[in-house]
Amino acid sequence: MAETEGQLDKLSEMRHLLRAVKTSTELAILARAPTELVNRLARISGLLDAVSQLAVDAGPARDLTPGLIRDALGALEQWRSWDKVRSPSA
Repeated sequence: MAETEGQLDKLSEMRHLLRAVKTSTELAILARAPTELVNRLARISGLLDAVSQLAVDAGPARDLTPGLIRDALGALEQWRSWDKVRSPSA
């Protein structure tokens, strides 16, 4: 039971991260962010989507997940930093 709950937590976290990356990708496109940043967000979005469809604790998905999560968090931070710099402060 606890193992199943752990898998659900990981899957839930992965889907939440996926939503954040997808939204950031859309915002980056609309904001005309640098192509490199948009491509990074889009690549991570696609990989997160694919991995979230697989069993996170089995096989290749398990091997990809830690690095993918680090990449996603780094890309989100890069997007937030870029957006913060370009947005006028109140």
